[in-house]
Amino acid sequence: MSAYHYESNEHNGISLKQQRAGSGGYSQQNSVDEYMVPEEEWEREAVLDPAWERQQKKTFTAWCNSHLRKVGTSIENIEEDFQNGLKLMLLLEVISNEQLPKPDRGRMRFHKIANVNKALDFIASKGVKLMVGAEEIVDGNLKMTLGMIWTIILRFAIQDISVEEMSAKEGLLLWCQRKTSPYKNVNVQNFHTSFKDGLAFCALIHRHRPDLLDYNKLTKDDPLTNLNLAFDIAEKHLDIPKMLDAEDMVDTIRPDEKSVMTYVSAYYHAFAGVYKVLIKADEKVVMTYVSSYYHAFSTTQKAEQAASRICKVLSINQENEQMMVEYEGLASDLLEWIKEKRPWLENRATDNTLDGTQAKLGDFRDYCRSQKPPKLSQKAKLETDFNTLQTRLRLSNRPAFTPTEGKLIADIVEAWKGLELAEKGFEDWLLRELRRLERLDHLVKKFQHKCDIHEEWSNGKIDLLQSTDLKQCSLNDLRALSRRHLAFESDLAAHQDRVEQIAAIAQELNVLGYEQITNVNQRCQKLCNEWDELGDLTQKRRLALTEAEKIVELIDSLFLEYAKKAAPYLNWLDGAREDLIDMFFIHTLDEICGLIEAHNQFKATLGEADAEYKNIIRLVEDAQQKCRDNNLDLSPNPYTNIQPDEITSKWNEVQTLVPQRDQDLQSEYAKQQQNERFRIQFAQKANVVGPWIERQHEQLQQLTFQVVGTLEQHQKKLETMELNVTQYRPHIDELEKYNQQIQECMIFENRHTPYTMEVVRVAWEQLHTQLTRQIAEIKNQIYTLEKKGISEEQMNEFRAAFAHFDKSRSRRLDPKEFRSCLIACGYNIREDRQGDADFQRIMANVDPTHTGFVTFESFLDFMTRECSEEDSVDQLTLAFKTLSADKPYITAEELKRELPANQAEWCIQRMKPYTGVEDVPGAYDYKTFSSALYGESDL
Repeated sequence: MSAYHYESNEHNGISLKQQRAGSGGYSQQNSVDEYMVPEEEWEREAVLDPAWERQQKKTFTAWCNSHLRKVGTSIENIEEDFQNGLKLMLLLEVISNEQLPKPDRGRMRFHKIANVNKALDFIASKGVKLMVGAEEIVDGNLKMTLGMIWTIILRFAIQDISVEEMSAKEGLLLWCQRKTSPYKNVNVQNFHTSFKDGLAFCALIHRHRPDLLDYNKLTKDDPLTNLNLAFDIAEKHLDIPKMLDAEDMVDTIRPDEKSVMTYVSAYYHAFAGVYKVLIKADEKVVMTYVSSYYHAFSTTQKAEQAASRICKVLSINQENEQMMVEYEGLASDLLEWIKEKRPWLENRATDNTLDGTQAKLGDFRDYCRSQKPPKLSQKAKLETDFNTLQTRLRLSNRPAFTPTEGKLIADIVEAWKGLELAEKGFEDWLLRELRRLERLDHLVKKFQHKCDIHEEWSNGKIDLLQSTDLKQCSLNDLRALSRRHLAFESDLAAHQDRVEQIAAIAQELNVLGYEQITNVNQRCQKLCNEWDELGDLTQKRRLALTEAEKIVELIDSLFLEYAKKAAPYLNWLDGAREDLIDMFFIHTLDEICGLIEAHNQFKATLGEADAEYKNIIRLVEDAQQKCRDNNLDLSPNPYTNIQPDEITSKWNEVQTLVPQRDQDLQSEYAKQQQNERFRIQFAQKANVVGPWIERQHEQLQQLTFQVVGTLEQHQKKLETMELNVTQYRPHIDELEKYNQQIQECMIFENRHTPYTMEVVRVAWEQLHTQLTRQIAEIKNQIYTLEKKGISEEQMNEFRAAFAHFDKSRSRRLDPKEFRSCLIACGYNIREDRQGDADFQRIMANVDPTHTGFVTFESFLDFMTRECSEEDSVDQLTLAFKTLSADKPYITAEELKRELPANQAEWCIQRMKPYTGVEDVPGAYDYKTFSSALYGESDL
């Protein structure tokens, strides 16, 4: 018994790694994921190869019948026999051994769709994602039907196959490879070309039932005989139906993979089922079976067991050796890298330049960010791999691994500690060195910059201070020289701080050990000597100027007073001139009144301005008189460049501009008065027209949702309202005329009314449009009442229901509101999947463009269609029954007697002869005729 149990899980000596490589390297999970997604296999737009389609159709039909025969039924046409869903549900119950929901026994299309949906829901509950719809199965779509059956085969016949670590397709392929490896001319690598010559099928049969065929007599050159032999034996002795055609397998370049997989899975379940039965069977039965086949299997089993054991041992040794080699390589690489980096980190010397030190700091940061982390991961991997290897060796009874000298984990840890010790303080040293060099560079540049500024400032100052021509200068020149010297003394005092800073910088450069400190000291000493000389000459120059200053003191005071008064006064003149010639851009009467008031205030200040003007001119005249009294030339004023002539000219210009400004302001005032009249005129009219239009909108809104009286009365009200609106048109035209006047005067604001012409115009157009549309809707509703047989009460109920759910008064409902409205109108829409499907079909009818909303017109059209008194097949059948005097048939004479001649002849040509119990010559079947007229049938 144990021998048979082992054979069901045996392998033929090929390692698991080799099997993965041979089969594409897919894991168990990948295999399941790949072969349980049928929509990727059956793309809706793809075209299936005709040969493959023929093979799949026959194979899948045979596979289905192999299960359906267990319950005494079968299928002949796979795309037709599953259309009503009954046999599909029966097939799922047989292969899953589970009870499905009770099927619908009706013969209508929606009964079939419901049954197919139950089957698809059951498949989906098994973790299968389907892209096929029930309508496609009911419509007999062959490609979608084959896709569905292939999904069922994958889930219930292939997915549960498990061999070693493989499952589903990979597990089935591995099982075939294990079972056929001892046989010559058999190399199973796939489920198409590997089975084309038939030897693989024969090898599977011979491996499990060597008594059924002699494999040594088979040849690879006769695939047709091999295939037929395997198919016949499997059908006769193994109860595996013939799912493939030998001719199709041979004639097709690449047989259909899914068909072959389906057929091979039957072999797996047939043989695996034997082992499972034997495991649970009575010991006597098992011993009888074992004794009959012991000699056939014992030799093969022993060889396979020995090969398996050897492969496992060799596989473990090979993997361990590979890990040792990887450890040695990683350790050597890491130690070499540490040996290379450690001297670089221990070096504390730089090229004493800022760029060189920054480059070295950049290298260190690159080392920390990019170079060290991978090596740290490599070190951790070495430790992990070493521990893993030692554990594997210990568990497999192998001696412990001893790395070569110097590559122990302890050696690597010690080398790493040395690297981190060298690294410690390296960055701090670099930053300190960088700060020192940056400080030196900054100080040198600062020293040179301050020296350049000072030398530029002092250039020519000694020659100026040594000048002795003070007595020969004119009055203005002397006064200017005195003031300039005062300014120079102030400037000289201000430069004292710069000279001291230069000396301090030179001292710090000496302390920091600047390489070119000699040049710095020489330049600093020269600058200090020159500074002392400037101080002595400045003192001497000041004494000389003081002696000459008393002579020109009076004239100087006059010039100074003039400068103090002239500049502010000239600025006032410039500002007054700007204000007087400034263009004004205003829109209201208040603005122009403000400007006039400001101008009057300005004119009140002209008297003070005239007195100030005369005072300034008097200062100039006094200075001229002093020069004449002392026989001196009047030099230019050293304190200002403002000339008296300039002040006189601008004062005269201001006096000329004042009356001109008066005239401009009065003209603008008259213009703004006229604009204000236009605003008031427009506002008075707009304040009447705007509210009238709003009242009309409110009245129309009320009439839209509240219909009082009959529809004809409601239409009369709307038409009366339309007449009133049309007669109100002259008011709009009058307002347009006022608006044109405002626009021509460039008036943009009107504080007297909240209405603009654009607002009034849009409201008027909307009122006219909505009124016209409402009248058209009422006419359509009246037409509907006449033609569809809908009562006015029903129409009012529809309108009231829609208005109740239209909370926003937008005359449209979203899907949720529409569903509630239908329920309120008496529709029975269930809160389940079928109810949702019914509602979606209604939505597709009322919202064909998929806007996401249902308008009142679409809702009304839908409800009138649903409630209209339309004829039906039952009414037509009842009418024919009345003409035939309650007989189940009607004769040609009765048709010609009761109907117009052309219509009677049309019915006779299309009616089928009556085939009921009563054999009446010339009788016609009016029931099938009525059903055909309305598109119904027995199905």
